[in-house]
Amino acid sequence: MLSIICPIYNEEKYIVGCIDSILKQDYPRNDWEVLFVDGMSTDRTREIVQDYCRNYDFIRLIDNPQKIVPHAMNKGISVAKGDVIIRLDAHALYKDDYCSVLTKQLKALGADNVGAVCKTDVQHKTSKTLAIREVLSNKFGVGNSVFRVGADRAMEVDTVPFGCWRRDVFDKYGLFDVRLVRNQDIEFNKRILRGGGKIYIVPDTYCVYLARETFKALALNCFQNGKWNVLTVHYTKQFDSLSLRHFVPMLFVCSLIVPLFVGMFYSQTMYVSLASMLMYLFLLMLICGRLSYAKKLNIFYLLSSFLVLHFSYGCGSIAGLWSVLWEKSNK
Repeated sequence: MLSIICPIYNEEKYIVGCIDSILKQDYPRNDWEVLFVDGMSTDRTREIVQDYCRNYDFIRLIDNPQKIVPHAMNKGISVAKGDVIIRLDAHALYKDDYCSVLTKQLKALGADNVGAVCKTDVQHKTSKTLAIREVLSNKFGVGNSVFRVGADRAMEVDTVPFGCWRRDVFDKYGLFDVRLVRNQDIEFNKRILRGGGKIYIVPDTYCVYLARETFKALALNCFQNGKWNVLTVHYTKQFDSLSLRHFVPMLFVCSLIVPLFVGMFYSQTMYVSLASMLMYLFLLMLICGRLSYAKKLNIFYLLSSFLVLHFSYGCGSIAGLWSVLWEKSNK
């Protein structure tokens, strides 16, 4: 028995595509249930899901008044009937063998969690959105995370998107940390690894994540991701709750800001900021030039996408650090 849990909130633009890709899965219909856990959406998301519930008895809508993902996952797990639990995201589409491959590999590998490569795409293809898509799939943009850049064989990793777990994993390692608005999946995977568990990524299937399509939406998402990197470490008191790659943008932005601040007293330190920025711009121009030529993408949108991604992410981490320091100073 398989239980699919999908946290949702105001997903009107994406939910139909997500559900339709779930319905195309080759998993036996009598051996699964699909639970949409809704954070009390204010758009048409609930209405759309309820229409599917009337037509498919294995689809259910569950309320999540707390709104955030870890509460949604924990509520779903508490009512799920399955021996295996898969988490899906409404912003994604899934290859028709996604569920069957992950459940088979979970058993074959003796794993605690199994995931697949998550390809990035956009709903509406324009010069701008295609540049954003490329940046969100590029190592210079998102680091060396295997599930983003691809895998050609089953391998052990530190995290995967949209996990597939045996139910007893939650008895062993606990549920999702409800303090974490973001990164709850990464933190849970780190908990598995600390407990001696195994996490694998497999190349046999994939999902397609539909990215934000404007610079504003990209910036807001990256800012929150960066902020919650710091807050995740703060709340869990575990520095290995995340990986070093999650903090590289913050270190870069600090390499620009801190020397400028110190330069108010020692002017020569300003050269550190200048050197850091020049090296970054050199790499940026080199990478964007190659991508623009090889993939026929607009170089201005590529440059803008990288800049928005890196600076919003880094500034978000600094904002998270500031909020932690402010909280401690007021205790």
